[in-house]
Amino acid sequence: MDSNLFSRRRAERFAQLLDEANGGRRHHVRSRADDELAALVAVSQRLAADRPDVEVDAEFRTGLRAMLVATAEREGAGARAKPATATTGPGVRGSLLPAVTGRRARARGAILVGVAAGAIALSGISAASENALPGDALYGMKRSTERAQLALASSDLSRGQLFLDFARTRLDEAATVRGDRIGFSAVLDDMDADIRQGVRLLTTVAAQRSDLAGLNTIDAFLTTQRRAVSGLLDRADHVERDRTHRSLALLDDVGRRTAGLRAAIACGLPAPVASDALGPAPDACPADR
Repeated sequence: MDSNLFSRRRAERFAQLLDEANGGRRHHVRSRADDELAALVAVSQRLAADRPDVEVDAEFRTGLRAMLVATAEREGAGARAKPATATTGPGVRGSLLPAVTGRRARARGAILVGVAAGAIALSGISAASENALPGDALYGMKRSTERAQLALASSDLSRGQLFLDFARTRLDEAATVRGDRIGFSAVLDDMDADIRQGVRLLTTVAAQRSDLAGLNTIDAFLTTQRRAVSGLLDRADHVERDRTHRSLALLDDVGRRTAGLRAAIACGLPAPVASDALGPAPDACPADR
């Protein structure tokens, strides 16, 4: 499927969800992206209802305004729909083809609102919350901003990379937790969940396309993440050390999975049918059996 068409449909579906959330009529359709887009809708509503005291940089305001104006001009948002024109030709009945329908124009306008909300969430507001830690007032906004980034990502490859970035962030947060076994374990649980999500997306893309780019991203992540997670073993609390070993074991599992997929791609095996939490589970190459 054309990626531009897919992105446009995601954008139009987001416009519908945003319209429904603001009291508009309900659209009796459902998209596979609804769960991801719902997170972005929630961020938009939260921003409108509870504006944080953040001073947005004047340069950002100017740039955002220019971007929205350019997008509006390009997409025709706010312009009147052109009159219907009859198109005829050999073997073709006359048909009415309006250039831009009123519904599409409203959808594009809502998309621009969403773009503005997303841009603000990922700029000044995210800057205020990016250093928030579990238990801080802005930590919920930090996690909401991450979900918004995932909803705005244009491909599984981008989303997979984002999940690994979030896993690095969770590790930084875990390093700050002291004297709280439950809190420490909870942060590492979130880190491991982000790793599984990111690895599953990247290995799936790699297997389907026989492309090593996603596997290279994972292996580079493993190199730095193993070193950083191993640093948590210095903790005096044996429970926290045991929990850290579980995260290290997950990284070992990921390393074995990427190695297996590399071998399967190299020997020309088709994309694996079996899969698990880490994505496609490859068979061994015939020569290795």
